[in-house]
Amino acid sequence: MASGKLLRRLIKTGTEGDVNAFHEASVEVIREEREKRHHLLANDLEKILYGRRNAARPSPILQERLPKDKERGLPLVRVREPFRRLEDIVLSDENCSLFEELLQEHHRDEVLKTHGLFPADRVLFCGPPGCGKTLGAEVLASELGFPLAEIRIDSVISSYLGETAANLRQVFDFISTVPMVVLFDEFDALAKERSDEADHGELKRVVNAFLQMLDGYEGKSLLVAATNHEGMLDSAVWRRFDEVLIFEPPNLEQIKKLLSIKLRGIRREFDVQDCRIAGLFKGMSYADIERVLRRAAKDMVLSGNEFMSERHMLAAIQREDARRRRFKNGS
Repeated sequence: MASGKLLRRLIKTGTEGDVNAFHEASVEVIREEREKRHHLLANDLEKILYGRRNAARPSPILQERLPKDKERGLPLVRVREPFRRLEDIVLSDENCSLFEELLQEHHRDEVLKTHGLFPADRVLFCGPPGCGKTLGAEVLASELGFPLAEIRIDSVISSYLGETAANLRQVFDFISTVPMVVLFDEFDALAKERSDEADHGELKRVVNAFLQMLDGYEGKSLLVAATNHEGMLDSAVWRRFDEVLIFEPPNLEQIKKLLSIKLRGIRREFDVQDCRIAGLFKGMSYADIERVLRRAAKDMVLSGNEFMSERHMLAAIQREDARRRRFKNGS
């Protein structure tokens, strides 16, 4: 909690009606809480001080304006309301700091603009599957009060010559109209290395068109590109992004934190902070661990138990191991 001296200053300026001094004291409180690594509290205080944007629920009018592929009539974008918040994601210390900076820049964009500066609006998420990239985009949208727009790569990429670039132009025109967090998942499909001789000229033209649109983008949305194959990205892609975040499988402490989050409200016979319990999930991604915990919870409920036991988790882990072996063997 903020120091007594700072709290007295905050209350004094508030009761005296000194708006500027109250604002300065509030900023100091937020800064002090961030220094103490009370990030959730600092975020909430910023929202109160600067005001949260409109609710993230997409309007019916926005849904009606979704761009469509001319070839098949399929929507090119899926817009939905984000639900999960910062407390629902486990991040490395570095990514946590980068998330905090992104949110602060967008919460205080007007302050930046008065100095001729703008918040980061192009971010690249890299890392193996199941390590939080998609969830990270949803969390950013939820914290900013924006809808989440997911670009449907399967619809954007067309078999007709020139149509993929035309679809991309529709997408960029659409996301420029309303502030959103826009997720380009499987980004490598649109920005693959152009020197790859195995690809034909059309794909190279798509990459050229996409990079030009990215350069020319001036909308109010935050663009998030996510890839499991960063090594496949064209070398010219990297400099187009303001920030690059690497998402990796969880370490032991991050597993403990994820267990605490996912097992909130579930009565259990074990301590989620027990290193031995967390060690059972070593080598799994966040998505793998969530899947195991869902299976364990179902087993607990269907077997009529009031408490989740280590036995429920071990059975679920065995099923997950069998599942992974099947995928690995290609069957």
